Amino acid sequence: MIVNQWVPAAHKGDAIGDSARKMRAMLRALGHESEIYALTIDDVLQGDVLPFSDPAAHRGDLTIFHYALPSPMTEAFARLPRGRVMQYHNVTPAHYFAPYSPTLFRLASLARAELQTLVGQVDLAMGVSEFNRAELEAMGFSPTGVLPLAIDFSRVTQKVRRPALEKILSNDDMINFLFVGRIAPNKKIEDHLKLAEHYKRYVDSYYRFIFVGKYDAVPQYYAAIRTMMAQYRLLNERFVFTGPVPDEDLAVYYRHSAVYISLSEHEGFCAPLLEAMAADVPVLAYSAAAVPETLGGAGVQFAPKDMEYAAELLGILTFDDELRAKVIAGQRRRLADFSDARLEGALSRLVAYSGGHYPS
Repeated sequence: MIVNQWVPAAHKGDAIGDSARKMRAMLRALGHESEIYALTIDDVLQGDVLPFSDPAAHRGDLTIFHYALPSPMTEAFARLPRGRVMQYHNVTPAHYFAPYSPTLFRLASLARAELQTLVGQVDLAMGVSEFNRAELEAMGFSPTGVLPLAIDFSRVTQKVRRPALEKILSNDDMINFLFVGRIAPNKKIEDHLKLAEHYKRYVDSYYRFIFVGKYDAVPQYYAAIRTMMAQYRLLNERFVFTGPVPDEDLAVYYRHSAVYISLSEHEGFCAPLLEAMAADVPVLAYSAAAVPETLGGAGVQFAPKDMEYAAELLGILTFDDELRAKVIAGQRRRLADFSDARLEGALSRLVAYSGGHYPS
């Protein structure tokens, strides 16, 4: 069987694109022909991901369309004669962008509207989480199911050495706290700054918050974060914004972090939570959107968003070795639910699907 995937933009290091490439490898291992087609392709992925202009893009017996943003792919997907499977990665609600970017506000609004046009035009609508699946069902999609992201954990568990970076992260008395993802309003980076102030006041003043990921996706939001740092008189060396980094550096950042922190208010899945668990970094997370589902009871979650309480939790999770060991053990158990074997089984069921309810 020919099982193709459509991704509007193929970026290395992007959760959607990385998941599509791992799914392609699994589909090929299952004996299927499988390619990925994209409208825009990073130079490093040229030849690995094929251009959407290739006529073969429309010849799949099954086509998995990864939906997150509006694109010409949406209309083309609706016109396919058979095998239309959408994997929904969620769309950040537009209101998060309203104060910072009219362009992104409009893009997010269009993405929701364009998604609605696919109701009744797909054979199966899959969310990467139950949170996403429920959203699809509420919009009128049927049948629906859940197909999680395929995550290559080896990129964060590899034992690569980066002596210069390791020296920076470990040759002082600072405790490293990590966040991975783009600097965007729904991620609530300003709450990390507030958390740091409470942590400094009530727990410990030797800390360093590290943010790994693009910080130019929403320039006005990043500028607002920098302005807030100046208003709080926060030391720049205590808040490190790295931008995108190679996988080898990412593994080092995870390995040298005491706690992974997520204060995001909207996530459709949140792959870095699982990466942190794979790297044996305890997770402290605000319990919102798909975060509780992704963690599945692992890590340490809290709500409402009380920063004083969160600072106390962060201190305990940092310095209580017995608690850290228990949390890490629980995270390892949760990771078993995202094993390659389980995902391969889900893909096998997807390929075999012929109508009715998808057995997630």
